[in-house]
Amino acid sequence: MNAPDLRAPASPIVLHGFRLSGHSHRAELFLSLLGLLFEFRQVDLAAGAHKQPEFLAKNAFGQVPVIEDGEVVVADSTAILVYLASRYAPGTWLPQDPAGAAEVQRWLSVASGQVAFGPAAARLVTLFRASLDADQAIARSHALLAVLQRELAARDWLVGSRPTIADVAIYTYVAHAPEGNVSLEAYPDVRAWLARVEALPGFVPMPASAVGLRA
Repeated sequence: MNAPDLRAPASPIVLHGFRLSGHSHRAELFLSLLGLLFEFRQVDLAAGAHKQPEFLAKNAFGQVPVIEDGEVVVADSTAILVYLASRYAPGTWLPQDPAGAAEVQRWLSVASGQVAFGPAAARLVTLFRASLDADQAIARSHALLAVLQRELAARDWLVGSRPTIADVAIYTYVAHAPEGNVSLEAYPDVRAWLARVEALPGFVPMPASAVGLRA
């Protein structure tokens, strides 16, 4: 990959998140991949800190993550990826040609759709006892993984010949799918892609919450 055209922030970016949130990890991972200085501020979700006026002023939906980059406040994990890529690494992690940009947007939509209602939802059931249909979430997860397996059998990255924010957006909940009783055993090309993401300079993992990742 070409070296990012980094424009270092005047002060560390503040990331408001939750360590076991895959959405928060997307932002943390990308900040680290870009080599940007940032401060992680844990939001106490169990205590309802994300629903208090101070946090709602940053994100009216009361969700993590949120970043503060000087006077700029950005909520939503995929929006954060777009902002950081455009601001600090233009043309490197987010293609500037229309077709490439559209392909990345496709995967950002998948991150907010099939990923959120598949492996992310399945993990919510097992880790946080969410009142969701576990069987349905697991079935959606395998439907997603089957598509990823076909796509990644033909190339190393989701879009083009190098990693993009599409890979960052999809990575975390797929890597942690086994925490939601979704096995990755039948998807060798998906597992190989996860390993490629993890080999990127600056990669940081999200803490594991169950034994047997990649099972």
